[in-house]
Amino acid sequence: MNRDASVAPTARETVACATLAALREIAPVLGHPRIRALHLPPPPADGSRRGEFAAIELDDGSMGLVYVLLDQTLARLRGGEGLAGLVGAPALQVAGAIDGTTGLARTLGFAAAQALAHSLMRRAGWEPPAAGDSLAGLAPGPGDHLGLVGLFGPLMTRLTQSGARITVIELRPELVGRHEGYEVTLETARLAECDKVLATGTLLINDTLDGVLAHTRGARRVAIVGPTVGGLPDALFARGVHVLGGTWVGDPSAFAQALVRGEERRDAARKFTLAHEQWPGWRALLARA
Repeated sequence: MNRDASVAPTARETVACATLAALREIAPVLGHPRIRALHLPPPPADGSRRGEFAAIELDDGSMGLVYVLLDQTLARLRGGEGLAGLVGAPALQVAGAIDGTTGLARTLGFAAAQALAHSLMRRAGWEPPAAGDSLAGLAPGPGDHLGLVGLFGPLMTRLTQSGARITVIELRPELVGRHEGYEVTLETARLAECDKVLATGTLLINDTLDGVLAHTRGARRVAIVGPTVGGLPDALFARGVHVLGGTWVGDPSAFAQALVRGEERRDAARKFTLAHEQWPGWRALLARA
């Protein structure tokens, strides 16, 4: 395993802060890529998984994906909010919003940060390994206590049939209580009871990830999944995350066309699962870029 010692967290440093510090070293080597376009899904895709994510495209063709269904983000972007000066701006400048801001600027900041990471990986000739399943290799089963940060919709039937004890951490008080096959609570601290934890990258956007990870240090396996975690993983791995599951855009042009049309991405992108021991570290990739 080759993990960068430079990402070891300090007492006050957040995942966003550490990631941004790395990007400030990376962007000059990449030639300070600028934003070429923001790609949004069309209204006909609303309500489907093809309408959940937007993408920032850089002038070198690299893509950064981000979830846009929190706090009416997609509707606001379609209305033009937050877009003034976005196209043509240095990606690093936009990515700066991931540290110390909230809302729309933070969401676009993570898309830009993902795009810079994608640029680095492409230039270094590195790709993450293909996904083996939709659970990032957690393989819950009898004897496991699985912590879920949020209800995982279509996966809940599969998870409850696994035989694992399941505790779900939610923000909606109306869901609290015991359900068939799982329990819902508002208490994030209950994750300390779990030996496996599954969360989504939306925790980066709403700035709750660091608080969640503070309660998962005793878990045998912590996985974060979703296209929003397709950026630099160093800070996540340094804080005890074991594996990430995201989307790798292999054909950015075809991916952008499919996204704005609300179509399946087909061969333009694929799912990946990246364990911490498989990641060479951003400094190693930068040396090859």
